[in-house]
Amino acid sequence: MEIKQLITFKTAADSLNFTQTAKMLNFAQSSVTAQIKSLETELGTPLFERLGKRLVLTEAGSKYRLYADKIIMLNEEAKLAVSGDKATSGTLTIGAQESQCTYRLPPILKAFKKRFPNVKVIFKPAHSDEMARQQLMEGSLDFAFIMDISKPEKGLRLETLVQEEMKLIASPDHPLVLQNSVCPKDLEQETLLLTETGCSYRTLFEDTFRSAEVYPLNKFEFVSIEAIKQCVIAGLGIALLPAMAIDKELKSRVMEELQWRGIYLPIFTQIAWHKDKSMTPPLQAFIDLTRDTFKSH
Repeated sequence: MEIKQLITFKTAADSLNFTQTAKMLNFAQSSVTAQIKSLETELGTPLFERLGKRLVLTEAGSKYRLYADKIIMLNEEAKLAVSGDKATSGTLTIGAQESQCTYRLPPILKAFKKRFPNVKVIFKPAHSDEMARQQLMEGSLDFAFIMDISKPEKGLRLETLVQEEMKLIASPDHPLVLQNSVCPKDLEQETLLLTETGCSYRTLFEDTFRSAEVYPLNKFEFVSIEAIKQCVIAGLGIALLPAMAIDKELKSRVMEELQWRGIYLPIFTQIAWHKDKSMTPPLQAFIDLTRDTFKSH
């Protein structure tokens, strides 16, 4: 097998589309098909199968994907060992929530690109912490930011960076703003503006209602924190969001914090990567920059 075949396989495994793979690698589609076929012949097993119009990995393909990723990373390490930082290239695929991408990552990315200008950084949305964990285990993410309660994870290295402050918010003219405290029962008839299913703090928020045997019927679900904020400002409902995402709006008084008295479990921002992940200089540098940036703030 050749490293070119492995890169083609990994790209195809990520996109599950041979046409898109060909465009990404600047190959003819027939070349992609031939490389995958050659690899399957050498391994003696199919790596992909078609289910209707969908292309999916076989069980063997899913297993081989992890090894292909390691071989590609080792090849990059070998190049780095003799070329130094200036010639470093490659790709880092990072999972992060919208709030991290918007409010925490810009200075990290700026410092990283200054040191590794030829390394491509791809951010993938990580609305669900469980999905981020799964993608790390599968090798489709190199590194991820996770916002969750502190809990061990077999197969991953987890490092806590900071405890996040969560705030319940409403428009300034909402009647609950005047209350000294707000409990789950007070929100039973309110419209809740929620992040996507799988978001850790949404899950904990909903667990609070279940524990209190309160079941709000009016819920809107959004993929964007910014959309939730605009709906809160417009008086369309109440939301629970990280303080880092709403600091500006609270200071300008376009929204107000409610004095929440529901069950509180601490939420932490953590960084995570596979315990067997090859620590290339770019990946190690990104982790170190992340640590330093969070410490400085």
